Amino acid sequence: MKKDIRRAIIAGNWKMNKTRPEAKELIEAMKPLVKDAGCEVVICVPYTNLETAVELTKGTNIRVGAENCHFAKSGAYTGEISADMLTEIGVEYVVLGHSERRQYFGETDETVNKRTKAALEAGLKPIVCVGELLWERECGITEEVIARQIKLDFFGVTADELKNCVIAYEPVWAIGTGKTATADQAEEVCGFIRGVLSKLYGKDVADTITIQYGGSMNAGNASELLSKENVDGGLIGGASLKANDFAIIVDAATKG
Repeated sequence: MKKDIRRAIIAGNWKMNKTRPEAKELIEAMKPLVKDAGCEVVICVPYTNLETAVELTKGTNIRVGAENCHFAKSGAYTGEISADMLTEIGVEYVVLGHSERRQYFGETDETVNKRTKAALEAGLKPIVCVGELLWERECGITEEVIARQIKLDFFGVTADELKNCVIAYEPVWAIGTGKTATADQAEEVCGFIRGVLSKLYGKDVADTITIQYGGSMNAGNASELLSKENVDGGLIGGASLKANDFAIIVDAATKG
């Protein structure tokens, strides 16, 4: 990490977990453990927990994010939530293009691009996820896949807008599988992403963009992953549902 020129961010992605009472219990347990964090702390929670999370984190250093938003402001999109609906209740971040959204719900780079623009227009900070499948890595096309996603997902996004975005590199083969990219593999791809951004936006802009690692980062491997120059934090899945484990990762980012 280079915390002197870009933000270190640890963001928990709760996915479809926790009822409101369970969310309250977890947040209350988390607050004292991360209050002295030397990085930005974000919890991205299910829609039903957003108001609970916003209320419980007022006056703390914990920011709240959603797990998705639609690209339209309103309309006949049953089951969807607009970016304006999120900002209205105090949400600051939103995860977009997560591999599970792409796999199970038909998200494409085109829709991720549209959602990213809508989120930025509403004043949200998008955490945009990119990553390759195991088959794509085995075929040796990781860089081609990542470059394509970056170019498409941020098409039409200006340099000034990009500064409000976070990129999460999540190798799909390491999401919820227990497998983790080695620290060197994570560094290699995060560094490649920064190189792609440099070509698109210039090095000065690229150097300021937070690039997280999002493939099964946990309390045991966080320190090694976060020791790498181009790994600026983590998008944390399972470990974000345990206050002590999440706090260990936050502490690793604080010390890194």
